[in-house]
Amino acid sequence: MVGKRSYDDGCAVAHGLDLLGERWALLVVRELLLGPKRFTDLRSGLPGVSADVLTQRLRELQESGVVQRRRLAPPAGSWVYELTDWGAELEPILIQLGRWSSRSPALRRDAAIGADSLMLSLRALFAPRAAEGFNATIALRLDDSNYRVRIADGHLELSRGDTDHADAILTTSPDTLTALLWNHRDLTDAVRADDLTLDGDTDTARRFFDLFPLPEPATVTHQAAR
Repeated sequence: MVGKRSYDDGCAVAHGLDLLGERWALLVVRELLLGPKRFTDLRSGLPGVSADVLTQRLRELQESGVVQRRRLAPPAGSWVYELTDWGAELEPILIQLGRWSSRSPALRRDAAIGADSLMLSLRALFAPRAAEGFNATIALRLDDSNYRVRIADGHLELSRGDTDHADAILTTSPDTLTALLWNHRDLTDAVRADDLTLDGDTDTARRFFDLFPLPEPATVTHQAAR
């Protein structure tokens, strides 16, 4: 991390910001929480970052022990980036940060969101009480990314990959799924508009959308400057 500015503070929070406080660093970690990715996949998930900046952040995160690079076994043979065991410990911190930030009155609900980011939002906002008595597997096919969501006994398991043998399979875009979850769009309307394809049980899909309520917005008060 030669050349990086440091807070030069013995506080562990300050040191954490030395490691992760550079622009895009935490978002790189976010993109790797669901598993390894190639450089091109990371750029797709972070469309606002330049190749040079992403390369720099990955180098810094490797030097700090948060991220590692490895070559996939044949026949793939490509290089991927992944979180180290220590880096993976950031997941509950990022999930809680996302839940805290979702209470911000300034959060744009209409802004675009990436597929992995949306999946992590499901983890952050999942309401176990709302899922009591509901046991189902939901497959989500979002553009070029596939996810499997298993809900059982008030618990949620989410992974990237296999979408076969699910109770309901939703094929759509992240923006449409976001609108269905939090912007009051109706499932029937999305299907009729060809914005979503539903295979499987409709009631299961509708129940799924009720499991991730937004928390109450924070009350923000502003005091006049003296």
